[in-house]
Amino acid sequence: MIKGVLFDLDDTLYNSSSFASRARKEALRAMIDAGLKSTEEDALKILNKIIEQKGSNYGGHFNDLVKAVNGTYDPKIITMGIITYHNVKFALLRPYSDTMNTLMDLRSIGLSLGILTDGITIKQWEKLIRLGIHPFFDEVITSEEYGLGKPNIEFFNYGLKKINLKPEEVVYVGDRADKDMVPAKNVGMTTVRILQGKYSEIPDDISDYSIKNISELSKIIKTLI
Repeated sequence: MIKGVLFDLDDTLYNSSSFASRARKEALRAMIDAGLKSTEEDALKILNKIIEQKGSNYGGHFNDLVKAVNGTYDPKIITMGIITYHNVKFALLRPYSDTMNTLMDLRSIGLSLGILTDGITIKQWEKLIRLGIHPFFDEVITSEEYGLGKPNIEFFNYGLKKINLKPEEVVYVGDRADKDMVPAKNVGMTTVRILQGKYSEIPDDISDYSIKNISELSKIIKTLI
């Protein structure tokens, strides 16, 4: 019997891919205007390589970019990028259109809800609060808090311990097969993959259910209660 749902956050409850891409491009334009010696296209290639190498949660993307392009540390250019990025990001930050109604529906049938996400705790909480969905969750569990992230099975077991439920009592909802579905399935949770964001076209044969819209989640879970 299902008693709870653990959610990934980025590209699961809101469109992380589209807003981040837009925010980075706007930040680069502002940095070039402030003195970054690069075209927007070349700067984006360098920035994407830095993100790939050091991860999206690394705090020095723009620092490394300025050093790589201009050969020196320039706080004005870096700050211009950071401010523009955050201004654009938070202007665009919205949950998927059916996220709020789905969370309300799951709460109404008495389920415990939690977030299990890679990321820096403060940043993930900031997203939840700005999205306006933080009151729905009993626990918000991050890789920074635990010290390990996805796809480590220990991280998923830690999430289960935090919400005080057994694997067979929990549905895990995420957007990635490799980092969400595989470890969640391996610890014994029922898995639902939402086909949204930049990983949506990558096939998998492990998810118990696949959905294109989060509004489909309630119907699935109600059959499992």
